[in-house]
Amino acid sequence: MPTYEAAWRGVLLRRTYPELEELVARSLELYPGTGAKWHEQKKTWVWPNGANLKMRYVEADKDVLRYHGHQYTWIGWDELTQWATLYPYRYLRTRLRSAHAVPTKRIRAASNPGGPGHAEVKAYFIDPAPQGFVPLRDEATKLERMFIPSRLENNVILTSRDPTYIDRVRGVGNANLVRALLEGDWTVIEGAFFTEWSAAKHVLRPVALPEFWLRFRSGDWGSAKPYSFHWWAVASDDWQHPDGPIIPRGAMVAYRELYGVKAKPGGAFEANVGVKEPAEDVAKRILHLEAADGEIKYGVLDPAAFASDGGPSIGERMARAGLWFRKADNKRVATLGAIGGHDQFRARLKGDGDDRPMIFFFSTCVHSIRTIPVLQHDETHPEDLNSEMEDHAYDSARYGVMSRPYARKEPEKKDTDITKLPTLGALAARHKQSRARAGRI
Repeated sequence: MPTYEAAWRGVLLRRTYPELEELVARSLELYPGTGAKWHEQKKTWVWPNGANLKMRYVEADKDVLRYHGHQYTWIGWDELTQWATLYPYRYLRTRLRSAHAVPTKRIRAASNPGGPGHAEVKAYFIDPAPQGFVPLRDEATKLERMFIPSRLENNVILTSRDPTYIDRVRGVGNANLVRALLEGDWTVIEGAFFTEWSAAKHVLRPVALPEFWLRFRSGDWGSAKPYSFHWWAVASDDWQHPDGPIIPRGAMVAYRELYGVKAKPGGAFEANVGVKEPAEDVAKRILHLEAADGEIKYGVLDPAAFASDGGPSIGERMARAGLWFRKADNKRVATLGAIGGHDQFRARLKGDGDDRPMIFFFSTCVHSIRTIPVLQHDETHPEDLNSEMEDHAYDSARYGVMSRPYARKEPEKKDTDITKLPTLGALAARHKQSRARAGRI
């Protein structure tokens, strides 16, 4: 029988080199007893039978091009959620191959909850079978994947050799972090940029809103990445939702979203991948959706959509189709005393002095609800968010809150009491008086 030992090629990946150093240090404790030899310059372990394992890092999406033409029979990812998207994971998946017909090829990934890629990892690996241990088939690649849940108590080596570690974790004072680390709870969003977000407070069941409320739209354009549009209604006065919550005067309600994301078989979608749809077609869809909305007072769109590189801009092309926008205020971080979009959005999440939110999303705004709560801080600029994440729905909402929306005054109700209408005799008398004043009788 043929042997494939010499044809075994593995690579173990972390996002940055300093993180990789931790894995290298641990491997230097474990592998020497196996007969493997460490090659420091190449960062590679080589076993006597010819098998080898590379220790590498992929810090940015473009770094995957270093692996073009490579072949691996085993690929490992440590702390997968530290990558902002699953693009590196998907690209390296194409390197899982062998010219020696190795029959068993594997990808293994491990991660704690939280991090920039939390939402995408959760959507791909966990959401289809939250309890785990269910084989899932990827229709595009025909590969199977499985989520294997794990709790700290399953790490027998750590808990037996450092029994006080659990107490130290419980002592961090952050209930969400404790749940994430001890229980592997993927519903926790640790490190979220908008910790104020609460589905219980900010997400409402769709209902008919008063017709006289101000309505406008906001949008963030995308082609290779998704585009996102919102329709907003601004409360003219305090208004009680049928389910109980009060929508305060001046609060914004996103009653519709349009999100251009690539569809997959079975109703799923390819996270953070756009549909490359012509601007004119998108404009026509928007006009169709809002045909029964009444007056849309104005629209704001990502300023980049008005940039021209030799031909008409996205904004111009939409205007030719009958859809008009003005340039949105896209300040993200406050400067020179001016409030930035992040602060404005956060303030609306926090709400008024009575702890009532000033921004709401109907539950039909699924991509807003999916992506906004999991946005993370930028590592080098903590006051900003990580723009490599799927932030398109948030950008559209940010343009909306920065557009200076106002509460329209409720129109006065006309008196329709028939008992107060003038009689025919009174109308005739008024007519006679009017003609007399005109000198006609």
